[in-house]
Amino acid sequence: MKRSLGAKTLLYPTPVFVVGTYDKAGKPNVMTAAWAGICCSSPPCVAVSLRKATYTYGNIRERAAFTVNVPSEDYIRQADYFGMASGRDTDKLQAAGLTAMRSDLVDAPYVKEFPLVLECKLLRSIEIGLHTEFIGEILDVKADEAVLGADGLPDIEMIKPILFSPEGRKYHAVGKYLGKAFSMGREV
Repeated sequence: MKRSLGAKTLLYPTPVFVVGTYDKAGKPNVMTAAWAGICCSSPPCVAVSLRKATYTYGNIRERAAFTVNVPSEDYIRQADYFGMASGRDTDKLQAAGLTAMRSDLVDAPYVKEFPLVLECKLLRSIEIGLHTEFIGEILDVKADEAVLGADGLPDIEMIKPILFSPEGRKYHAVGKYLGKAFSMGREV
């Protein structure tokens, strides 16, 4: 029997993404966001939900662009810090010892040291309640050569992305490989 837990933000896995933007003066800023994910295949889009109080919210409104950076387990401390400090009063990238790189296709920075980056132009935004969902069209995906598998695509086990447990406020690593998608179901 299942127990009711009430209306909560419980959905697993929840990714740890770092959203990159420039402010009005052109200073790079990053923030950690867990309320994010792919929301459309064609055109390829990602949605990121942010509170209006965040510095990144205003930056996305101003520049109509952002990046979604996927940190590896090696950068768990920096990713956590990016969600704790505000870019209004701190150069978070400098404090964390990481490098902002100018995107090729959008007016937003990405984090050089993170293995996977999505460059996004703002397609639309939706006011939901406490959060605004920013939908970005993915114009390019950049991946470090070191995380590409034999098929030339990013390999989750090489990226080592970070997962977040929202209600427990815990970070986790990706688990073991279970099988090939759209194949195992043929056994049913």
